[in-house]
Amino acid sequence: MNGLRIDSYEKVWMLASGVLLAVFLVAVAASVFQGFSLPGDEPRLDPTRTMVDPPFAQPAVVERAPGRYDAYVRVQIWAFVPNEIKVPAGSSVTFYLTSPDVQHGFMIERTNVNVMVLPGQVSKISARFDKPGEYLFVCHEYCGIGHHLMSGKVIVTPKS
Repeated sequence: MNGLRIDSYEKVWMLASGVLLAVFLVAVAASVFQGFSLPGDEPRLDPTRTMVDPPFAQPAVVERAPGRYDAYVRVQIWAFVPNEIKVPAGSSVTFYLTSPDVQHGFMIERTNVNVMVLPGQVSKISARFDKPGEYLFVCHEYCGIGHHLMSGKVIVTPKS
């Protein structure tokens, strides 16, 4: 009885695939044991303290300078807090977002804002709003049965 014959090229590719898989497993294990985290300068938070510790316990929009705002947004099942952000036209807004519960998304229509929001991780992204109007923001990462209800808006008022 003849055994199974495997071509030499197939053996090489099987061996290369196995080695690559082993390298990936070692990299994942090393990242877990070394405490690697997501890139960024923003600090990590204890997600269980998000509802208690500032600035996300009382999220708000803060004017840092004329035309420059920081918006602290808590993204939770199934709401954005706050869900309305008002700024005058010509403003630059830096959004700081975090979640106390599950992975969410944050996308503002007609802008380049599109970011993942992870529990305990502060996501930071900026946008400039030159035209007055309403800019809808939504959660674009499925987060449960009420996901379709998650929305809010940036209201850009005309310059006074």
